[in-house]
Amino acid sequence: MRYTEIGNTGIEIPSVIFGTTAFGNIFQIVPDDQKLAVLAEMVKQYDGPIGLDSAGKYGAGLALEWIGRGLRKLGVDPQEVIVNNKLAWRRVPLTTAEPTFEPGVWFGLEHDAVQDISYEGILRCWEEGNDLLGEGYESRLVSVHDPDEYLAQATSASERAALFEDVLGAYRALGELKAADKAGAIGVGAKDWSSIYEITRHVELDWIMFANSMTLYSHPADLLSFMDELHTKNVAVINSAVFNAGFLTGGEFYNYRKLDPNDEGDQQIFAWREKFFALCAKFDVDPAHACYQFGQSHPAIVSMAISTSKPERIESNVRMIETPLGSYFWAALKEEGLLAEEYKYI
Repeated sequence: MRYTEIGNTGIEIPSVIFGTTAFGNIFQIVPDDQKLAVLAEMVKQYDGPIGLDSAGKYGAGLALEWIGRGLRKLGVDPQEVIVNNKLAWRRVPLTTAEPTFEPGVWFGLEHDAVQDISYEGILRCWEEGNDLLGEGYESRLVSVHDPDEYLAQATSASERAALFEDVLGAYRALGELKAADKAGAIGVGAKDWSSIYEITRHVELDWIMFANSMTLYSHPADLLSFMDELHTKNVAVINSAVFNAGFLTGGEFYNYRKLDPNDEGDQQIFAWREKFFALCAKFDVDPAHACYQFGQSHPAIVSMAISTSKPERIESNVRMIETPLGSYFWAALKEEGLLAEEYKYI
């Protein structure tokens, strides 16, 4: 596991950061003993500080709460933990049969969650997150979580401008936390990379997390140009969701939308995957291995964020991230038109 400093913050993050949605019971109730086994396997992968990515949205704070509980049970030194807490949601009492913030996604919760993006709101989220983690495990990496989804709520240009002011207010609060040495590095995570670009025109960030954006299937030229700019500015990039929400490794959903085999546009995505799978079979390459390797190929990317609820998959996933593939495989992808000929980083 290699470590890279984020900007000039003095904080070094590992080349693999583990997501913690499973600790918040995403899609199913994950038993506590399984969560502890997953966390223990994560800890085993590091010879330095452990990297964990979480958010108040994950299980209405359950993931943050469980991280602190699990690390204490494993006896992990707080100085050996780097928590990235993406801020935007905080917990409230559960007054309905199921949580209202993302119905059908989180299970077995005892709390609901509300979005709270503003100067004051992000401070409330930050304080609550640290309380849930518990003393010693406070987050040093902070960000506004999915500002793209927040901005997408707008029904007019004026409403969007007001929401964007909320986002900028949240970043003013984070800047004050960093200036007071209460937070170490400020970033942003989003699925729509154009919203990240917009924020960088107003805010100086230390790190950026892309989701579903920089993948083997989807890596548009304007995104790559933006990443070149980030690299020049020494802004660290963490890449996540490199399977396009599981589709590139065989799932039914592409970027959280179930594809329709009868839709002409969706048929093109299916056709790409069919060619990709055939080429992987020809060269005896696991599709996940190819996605991981491409997902870290741009020089701006210093870390990969990966998630699983299965402890037996953790070591093999890390091994795929750390094991390069031969140039012949990438050349074959280009020959088949599955990877742009001009892509120069692999």
